[in-house]
Amino acid sequence: MSHPPGVEERARILGWSIMVVSALQLALFLRGISRRSYAALALPVLGLLTIASALGFWLGYTMATTRFGDTSDYPPEPGAPEATG
Repeated sequence: MSHPPGVEERARILGWSIMVVSALQLALFLRGISRRSYAALALPVLGLLTIASALGFWLGYTMATTRFGDTSDYPPEPGAPEATG
């Protein structure tokens, strides 16, 4: 059983979009805190935002680079004979 048409391309586009948004979000935040001295508030928020951006980038990278060709990742089609061994 294969995945529906367009799933792989949509996943790649979504993955790249998540990576771009994560990187842009972090860059804009860093630019914002460099203009003002709010270190007492900004440093903890920076830490949390860095973690969230890294997780978002990792998720996007995983979605963008996943190979969809391995048919063992999908359940068998109904009515298809089961492979043994």
